Amino acid sequence: MLNTKNKKEKFILACLILLTAMAMWVVWGNISVQRSCVMVRSNELPEAFAGFTIAHISDLHNAEFGKNNEKLLRILREESPDIIAFTGDLVDSNHTDIDCALLFVRQAVEIAPCYYVTGNHEAWLGTQYEVLHVELIKMGVVVLQNESVKLEYNGASIQLIGVNDPAFSREGDYLAETVLETTLSQIQIEVREGYTILLAHRPEHFRVYRDKNIDLVLSGHAHGGQFRLPFIGGVIAPDQGFFPEYDAGTYTEQNTTMIVSRGLGNNIIPVRINNRPEIVIIELDRLQT
Repeated sequence: MLNTKNKKEKFILACLILLTAMAMWVVWGNISVQRSCVMVRSNELPEAFAGFTIAHISDLHNAEFGKNNEKLLRILREESPDIIAFTGDLVDSNHTDIDCALLFVRQAVEIAPCYYVTGNHEAWLGTQYEVLHVELIKMGVVVLQNESVKLEYNGASIQLIGVNDPAFSREGDYLAETVLETTLSQIQIEVREGYTILLAHRPEHFRVYRDKNIDLVLSGHAHGGQFRLPFIGGVIAPDQGFFPEYDAGTYTEQNTTMIVSRGLGNNIIPVRINNRPEIVIIELDRLQT
């Protein structure tokens, strides 16, 4: 009887230890930030841009990592990127804190030039978005609204394109692909040939970006699939449903590469599992032929 009791107690203790370890793993996986480094090579890239780095930040959703987001700022300072690209959902429409978002961006601008496009949550802010928009511009952030700008580096240049989230259009999500196709066609009329980088919040429209011959796309929105399973990937993502095709990482089709950030914050589902928040550091290089 005593031996049976001891076995039961050991089993319960082992279960408690396992549950505690799992809980600590989940907590750590939600408050720590991963620095993901990606090299992108292309024979279309001007040789002068070899070594050009981009810090890609997406889906902050008003989250904070350390006081005043010091964890994020420390990574940015250490990496010292040439530009910082924000690909939408800087704020969360359900619990909006514009001041918190602006405080982070104000410090990020001091590290590197910042370029920003909207996500669906900015579209859902209503009149509050105008406040955010005006303040970002005052800080020197380049807010790209269906337009392109020239990036110059070591005497050469490439094009950086930014599109509004389709939720800003009257057609909304119902005709999102059509909206993006039309928008990119209009922008590309003004863009000369050369290497192009697109900032677009939604990765599920990769076909559109590929068909428009964009060289590099930076996107977010999918939150890494929220819960990630080993060897399978994300479980569920906005506008892609269960087991999304474009949840995180690098995708290449034809001459187009898309990098999808797992993002930093959460929205409806407040917890990530096996899916650490991340800042993606992208280095460009010339593909030698």
